[in-house]
Amino acid sequence: MKTHLNCPCGESIVGTNEDDLVEKTQKHLSENHPGHEYSRDEILFIAF
Repeated sequence: MKTHLNCPCGESIVGTNEDDLVEKTQKHLSENHPGHEYSRDEILFIAF
């Protein structure tokens, strides 16, 4: 299960599970990188 993602901006995002990680990543993107939207599969592809 992937629960960590390092955004290129330097932010480290950690979720309790993959669903939580995707939700937190999408929230980070909407708040800090408007216009950059990624699907669940794209997020999990770069997560670890």
